[in-house]
Amino acid sequence: MERPRYIAIEGPIGVGKSALAQILGERLEGRLVLDAVDDNPFLASFYGDRKKHAFQTQLFFLLSRFQQQQDLFQQDLFTQSTIADYLFARDRIFASLTLDAHELALYDRIYALLGPRVVKPDLVVYLQARTDVLLSRVRKGGRDFERHLDAAYLEALARAYNEFFFHYDETPLLVVNVSDLDLGAPDAADSLVNVIRRHRKGTQHYVPLGTKT
Repeated sequence: MERPRYIAIEGPIGVGKSALAQILGERLEGRLVLDAVDDNPFLASFYGDRKKHAFQTQLFFLLSRFQQQQDLFQQDLFTQSTIADYLFARDRIFASLTLDAHELALYDRIYALLGPRVVKPDLVVYLQARTDVLLSRVRKGGRDFERHLDAAYLEALARAYNEFFFHYDETPLLVVNVSDLDLGAPDAADSLVNVIRRHRKGTQHYVPLGTKT
């Protein structure tokens, strides 16, 4: 029998992390772990004034995600697959984009204490999409305060993600271009799930047929 795995899905806002996590949770009969974004009391204010509310927003995310990870992996990690729609390191990606130099220095001191205590996934699936696709998906299905995000912010966020994962080597990594991938289509979902099931080592790029680059 295949050993249960811990799979983390990452990518910028609007890329489809939670949708893929739901699919994998069903297909692998795994435990689903969703980022508790709506629990952050500073988030709506952050989108209204990013500079003013960035530090408290990021610090709340850092501590709440750390606590969630600690609670989760006090349980037996090897009894069933675990599918998360975030990687703990995502918090650092957002922090690098939103905090000023002094705030980031303080944030990094806290992050350095917590990061080594978080269990690493067996596989990270990094979802990419063009900025116009991200913007369209956020405006159609995002939270109320996310629907006013501008293209410049999403583009900067996508660049920060690309930079992070270009240098990422902590775990096996699968990079997937989902700009033209409809996960609601059974054939498309089946193909991606099969690629995820097989991937074990190194970095692999998966570009579905028909994807525009």
